[in-house]
Amino acid sequence: MDDPYRAFVATYEPPVRRGASGPLTGLRFAAKDLFDVAGQPTGAGNPDWAADHPAAPADAWAVAALLAAGAALAGKTHTDELSRGIFGENAHYGTPLNPRASERLPGGSSSGSAAAVAGGLVEFALGTDTGGSVRVPACFCGIFGLRPSHGRISFAGGVAQAPSFDTVGWFASNGTTLARVGAVLLQAPVGDALPRRLLIAEDALALSDAPVRAALRAPIERVATLIGTSAGHLLFPSDPETWLRHQGTLQAREAWETFAPWLDRRNPRLGFEVAANFFRNLTITDDALAAAAACRAEMRRELGALLADGSVIALPTAPVLAPLRDQTRGAMQAPRLRIINFTCVAGMIGAPQINLPLGVSDGVPVGLSLIGAPGSDERLLALARRLDAA
Repeated sequence: MDDPYRAFVATYEPPVRRGASGPLTGLRFAAKDLFDVAGQPTGAGNPDWAADHPAAPADAWAVAALLAAGAALAGKTHTDELSRGIFGENAHYGTPLNPRASERLPGGSSSGSAAAVAGGLVEFALGTDTGGSVRVPACFCGIFGLRPSHGRISFAGGVAQAPSFDTVGWFASNGTTLARVGAVLLQAPVGDALPRRLLIAEDALALSDAPVRAALRAPIERVATLIGTSAGHLLFPSDPETWLRHQGTLQAREAWETFAPWLDRRNPRLGFEVAANFFRNLTITDDALAAAAACRAEMRRELGALLADGSVIALPTAPVLAPLRDQTRGAMQAPRLRIINFTCVAGMIGAPQINLPLGVSDGVPVGLSLIGAPGSDERLLALARRLDAA
């Protein structure tokens, strides 16, 4: 396959895998290199991980489900190593190009999958989303992307990071395809029911850069018109970084527990930021873990009650435009934290969140997100499909 966006890993061997006839016949897809594909290595974005793990004996559940539905697997795509990144950069294999803004980063960790869809190489692609790894690249590359409700889709055959946050997500260039794939992965039909009320997170908009706010003004009005009922809402606590700190504590501990046996045994090559993320766990106290767990329980109670009537919360997927490529490590820290401050909400409550590629600022994509109640994935997909016809 011609790969002008450097989306695909080089280890996938042809021929293309094709499924039997089904609801996805005629569609090509790619799978992030965290998913097992029978007979192929699962590299997880790190050469030492790839060297230590043999070829997969069977397909991951999501890959198998898509093949059984008739889709054709075109290849495996690049990821930030061990899925521990948000910008799509990889110290070992490089960074895929952003087809919609070539001078800017594609977002991660499902960078290759987003680039493959945005560049028209495949109709849809699998990613994973732990702390934003589908939502952010979908936003930066100007495509649809869904992080589903936690636990709705089996993670079997995927390289886990933080199991209480990990989800199997996917990208598509249009809402109709996103919904078609969703019906297969969610194992449920996507009906016509839309969200019942739009809650516009005014504080999230205020915390976003001016180009993001301006680009989303018309899209918010468009979505509000489709849904029919809307109201302003204040999403974050008085200290908007409270949820970010607690989510980071929980994710860091789980990621350490997932990878510590291999890290201690292998002493692998890791990019600077990936290594720093892992060793953050060493400073986490039992009291901090307890406070984070209590915060998550309270968030689930409060936001669960808020969204129980079919409401969805609208906010920018990212408060910044996709950063320019080749910036210093120090320059990337502030936008990284600002982005995760927004993406941590859905992860903490186990909720679905969809990126709608409805905004643009001087040619740079800007994404609008909707967060629904856990289990309301189909309503978000129905809205995405309706946008194609609106």
